[in-house]
Amino acid sequence: MADKVSITPRVFLARHGKNLQCPEGQTEWTMSGRYTGTTEMNLTDVGRQQVLGTSRVVVGTGNLIDPAKLGQVLVSPRNRAQQTFDLLFGEAQAKALTVDNKVKTANELAEWNYGAYEGLLTSEILARRRDQGLDQWNIWEDGCENGESAAEIAARLDTLIKHIRDVQAPNMHGETKKACDIVLISHGHLLRAFVKRWLGCPMNAALSLMLEPGGVGVLSYEHHNIREPALMVGIALPFRDRA
Repeated sequence: MADKVSITPRVFLARHGKNLQCPEGQTEWTMSGRYTGTTEMNLTDVGRQQVLGTSRVVVGTGNLIDPAKLGQVLVSPRNRAQQTFDLLFGEAQAKALTVDNKVKTANELAEWNYGAYEGLLTSEILARRRDQGLDQWNIWEDGCENGESAAEIAARLDTLIKHIRDVQAPNMHGETKKACDIVLISHGHLLRAFVKRWLGCPMNAALSLMLEPGGVGVLSYEHHNIREPALMVGIALPFRDRA
């Protein structure tokens, strides 16, 4: 089973680390729970350490994310995601991937546009909706006022998923020996929505998912079958001699 998994193409989901409100960094939205979509922010020192810690364990030759096995690295246009790419791969590997034309900014990976809810806490959003005579809020069903709906998010992710499967379908058994693992560097809500659409679930499916800032998730396929997309709920890391 391990050998089957190792040659089946994978998609790695990398969430950016914790970020600041703005370049001045007066308040920390990610740490306080404020919804951060289109606002440009930089990573905090803690956020940088989160990504670097992940990088040291999972990125590199022979590691879980092996640059030699990557066909594409797709990155959200937001600053915090672009900074995460630089930290995750390090200067030399990031440059090599870029020179090989494997790195692309993907607008499909931008965080949910929260519209009128940008910068608010959940409690503030609920209070706003009560003042408007609206019921309780579920982003997976209700979307965001003056922002994106769940259907709009699903549509742009479905376009990206089709692209990924077009790339990976010819190599389900490692036939071409072509590097076709893909890394997506994006955001908390967007990546959880991506998992739902990858599995063919509706956006409002009762599928509770978590991905820590700076964390990495893994998607692949069962039975080498492009029609059987799967979520890997556990991974084995490569053995390293401590000597």
